Amino acid sequence: MEFRHLGASGLIVSEIAYGNWLTHGSQVEAEAAKACVAAALDVGITTFDTADVYANTRAETVLGDALSGVRRESYELATKVFWPTGPGHNDRGLSRKHVIESCNRSLQRLQTDHIDLYQAHRFDVETPLEETLRAFDDLVRQGKVCYIGVSEWTATQIEAAVRIAAEMGLDRIVSNQPQYNLLWRVIEAEVVPVCVREGIGQIVFSPLAQGVLTGKYLPNTPPPAGSRSTDDKGGARMISRWMQPEVLSRVQQLAPLAADAGLSLATMSLAWVLRNDNVSSAIIGASRPEQVRANVAAVDVHLDDDLVAAIDAIVDPIVERDPAQSAQLSQRPT
Repeated sequence: MEFRHLGASGLIVSEIAYGNWLTHGSQVEAEAAKACVAAALDVGITTFDTADVYANTRAETVLGDALSGVRRESYELATKVFWPTGPGHNDRGLSRKHVIESCNRSLQRLQTDHIDLYQAHRFDVETPLEETLRAFDDLVRQGKVCYIGVSEWTATQIEAAVRIAAEMGLDRIVSNQPQYNLLWRVIEAEVVPVCVREGIGQIVFSPLAQGVLTGKYLPNTPPPAGSRSTDDKGGARMISRWMQPEVLSRVQQLAPLAADAGLSLATMSLAWVLRNDNVSSAIIGASRPEQVRANVAAVDVHLDDDLVAAIDAIVDPIVERDPAQSAQLSQRPT
């Protein structure tokens, strides 16, 4: 495993992080989830990402159980707050009340006394940004949180948070968690330049486009049984944007490039994400331990310029680059 600083902070994270968005408590049973976490630890992954809303809070519980007994100082634990976690009108958003209460519940489910990275899962247009940032800062001062980050915020929203935190003398944002992969590059035009300037690192999710960039989905062919595209607990809905014949056909054209380089398509795709210097870590998910072990191979891969150009030539017609997509995603649960 290789490691990078999280933005300009002192926190060091593994280049491959293990996440449990659509797996723990949903697609994968507890014992299988524990096996995947054990495999992640075995291959040197130290960064684990979850959220209070995943699997209706069950994902945090499963991850807490899986990490129980592991030396707490040996890994970095990240979770998030924003989406509804209960029926009440204050069980959502980034109000001071919800942020504080959600953090306390996450600590209980994760069986820990502190969260290394606490992230605003989306931007809350109904709560003053000053209120949210003060609540996060208080959690840092209480020792419950070490660092704060955001997820799928636009460049304008990130700039506002940086400015307000500086004016109020509050703890600064060190990370953003956006979707980013070969096919989805909406952060490159606006978000990344702002984050580079402000010392904010990206912890990206869906680096394999929900599994499409493994090459296992073929155009005009039923998806493999048991794959995410057949999952009725959220996976099929999230992957649907990629399950188009043109997208799948072009992904299949990438396979020979990977083979010629002696790589799997998944390894090549992950290595492409890690080429971006502003990416501190790429989050993978897994339903089986062998998937974890296969994905970490990307940290040892350097893609030369000719290969990157060949990749771009194939996928260019289907790549999404519109920065406005970040604003649209800011209101979608992921």
